[in-house]
Amino acid sequence: MAYLEPSEFATKMVDAGEQKIFMSTKDTFIRAFMAGAILALAAFFAITVITKTGNPLLGSVLFPVGFIMLYLMKFDLLTGVFTLVPLAVLDKRKGCTMRELFRNWGLVFVGNFAGAMTVAFFASFILTYGYQIDGGAVAEKVSTIGESRTIGYKDQGILGWFTIFIRGMLCNWMVSMGVVGAMISTSAGSKMAAMWMPIMLFFYMAFEHSIVNMFLFPFSMIMGGEFTISDYLLWNEIPTVLGNLAGGLLLVGLPLYYTHVKTSKERKAKSSASTETIAAL
Repeated sequence: MAYLEPSEFATKMVDAGEQKIFMSTKDTFIRAFMAGAILALAAFFAITVITKTGNPLLGSVLFPVGFIMLYLMKFDLLTGVFTLVPLAVLDKRKGCTMRELFRNWGLVFVGNFAGAMTVAFFASFILTYGYQIDGGAVAEKVSTIGESRTIGYKDQGILGWFTIFIRGMLCNWMVSMGVVGAMISTSAGSKMAAMWMPIMLFFYMAFEHSIVNMFLFPFSMIMGGEFTISDYLLWNEIPTVLGNLAGGLLLVGLPLYYTHVKTSKERKAKSSASTETIAAL
């Protein structure tokens, strides 16, 4: 496989952030919609596998296929633009401003949400034959997940809120490592392998991913989950989004930028004369 040095792919990260800022509104929304829809379908698939096999690890191993598909098609997730777009602003690329950054984030958020909600409707419809029957074991599993990851956190108060936030950070640490990992190689197979590992990790560890949750919690509510929209927003989506932002930017984007793009001068070795003088002393 063709391997790129960190200094090369770190520059590609800044280039990608700049490209996303200047993408048209139409293209940004369509790519975000498709990313949200594909990731939601992958989550539906993984939950179905877990429910039917009783094996969470198997579902986690298979879930990354959705992330890989959307990445190879150059679709955009909010978690990815949280990491890449700020680097173009930080690098002072021409026209890359905070206003343009928030424009990109807003469009991607709306597109991801629309795509995830569309799949939530499709999934609930096919499980119930148009809402005529009970959704079965999968519906029961989803409703339980929705309740435990909203009301369960709410019951713990402010510490529950910060638990979600940190889970969101850890999630986008891994997701962004998948995004960056795919830039290390020009081989499709190597890109897939680099993405697979961190995505599998975040899913198995039940870290909080804002776009997965855009599908999971509306789907759970449709399937009978006993929690409200405000529970979902305040006790999951909002802290998850903030955690995803912090994790992707602070744990991946900025460290790579400052150590591989804005590198500091190398330290020079002391002269032999100076070394001998010090030794004599």
